[in-house]
Amino acid sequence: MDIEILAVGGYNEVGRNMTAVRCGKEIVIFDMGLRLDQVMIHEDADIENMHSLDLIEMKAIPDDTIMNTIEGSVKAIVCSHGHLDHIGAIPKLAHRYNAPIISTPYTTELIRQQIAGEQKFGVNNKLFALKAGQRYTISPSLTLEFVKTQHSIIDTVMCVLHTPRGAVIYANDFKLDRTPVLGDPPDFARLRQIGKEGVLALIVESVNVDDRGRCPSEKIARDLVRDTITSYEDDKNAIFVSTFSSHISRVKTIAECAHEIGRKPVLLGRSMERYSSTAEQMKLVAFPGSMHMSGNRRTVDRTLRRIMKEGKEKFVPIVTGHQGEPGAILTRMVMGDTPYKFEKGDKVLFSAKVIPNPMNYGQRYLVEARAKMAGVRIFDELHVSGHSYREDHYELLHLLNPQHVIPSHGDIGMTGGYARFGEEIGYTLGNDMHILRNGKGVLIK
Repeated sequence: MDIEILAVGGYNEVGRNMTAVRCGKEIVIFDMGLRLDQVMIHEDADIENMHSLDLIEMKAIPDDTIMNTIEGSVKAIVCSHGHLDHIGAIPKLAHRYNAPIISTPYTTELIRQQIAGEQKFGVNNKLFALKAGQRYTISPSLTLEFVKTQHSIIDTVMCVLHTPRGAVIYANDFKLDRTPVLGDPPDFARLRQIGKEGVLALIVESVNVDDRGRCPSEKIARDLVRDTITSYEDDKNAIFVSTFSSHISRVKTIAECAHEIGRKPVLLGRSMERYSSTAEQMKLVAFPGSMHMSGNRRTVDRTLRRIMKEGKEKFVPIVTGHQGEPGAILTRMVMGDTPYKFEKGDKVLFSAKVIPNPMNYGQRYLVEARAKMAGVRIFDELHVSGHSYREDHYELLHLLNPQHVIPSHGDIGMTGGYARFGEEIGYTLGNDMHILRNGKGVLIK
């Protein structure tokens, strides 16, 4: 059986991830992601109402027209986790394939919400929720297995495609966090066992491969956040915190720290409410009973008026806007577009790093500059990454011992960095280490 790995998206850039694995004449697609910054360049872009071909032209979603050149039929669409750069293109592309969409329960619910908001296409693919540790029979020759890992969103897995020639493993994204704040640590025992059974190919993220050492545990971020928030227990000024809406572990930490100093945690923003309420309803997280959520603009403004009326020292709002996104709560606040007015001594804590692209840097600079003009105190980088560092990648390679490695999820600097790292430990570029670009593939005969 010939096995071919095709880079559809996410091999020229960080984002719009999509990889196709052809086993004989059966094809399994891994992820269908969005590249949000390419959409944000166009101020009037309305994704829900846009055609897929326009979004492909904008380089916002994968150019899956390359799939027309592969002989075979798609048997499954598999998603590793619920970040938009991995599931955001499903409403635009999935309907082209007569195949079920398989993902973990939390990811499946997020995909269901994505599809429900789609205005242009009808997406009728069957959604199938598969828990970590479970298997799904795709065909007589292909079986899918989900193996537990950790990342900056809950319910993330490594996807293992068992083929007659060995396992093909899709590891986008992951961190080897042994002390997570939510959920269980990665299933090291199962990864080691799969490595002994035989791994034909590993498709692996390359985002932080040039960062030395190990990626710090989420427990470290919890301590950073707690140390900062609890040091202001007697402070009467406002404390606002901004983090990734999908980072449920971090939201939980911030809410618990607010509760600890006698302040009411308040989630503000549509995405904040969507990710956290979904996780709470699925009983994947327990927030303090005092926590309140406001999603749409009207209820957010009503909540901000209440905070000003009752006393800002009684609340810790957790808000969107750490990338300076237009329309996000924090951005609107510094622009004077909400009922809340920042005052000297108010504090803004950023529990997130700026996603590295020029637009985000510029937008974040503007938010910070406007906040400082009002006398706001800025606290930055109360954060750890959700992406593995070099020594984590070293450990994964030694657990799995793959015959072939395909770096993914990055620009040429990142995937090239992975190739340099791979050569250090015995892989050879062009032989068993393969650098791909969007639209290219490698045939493992």
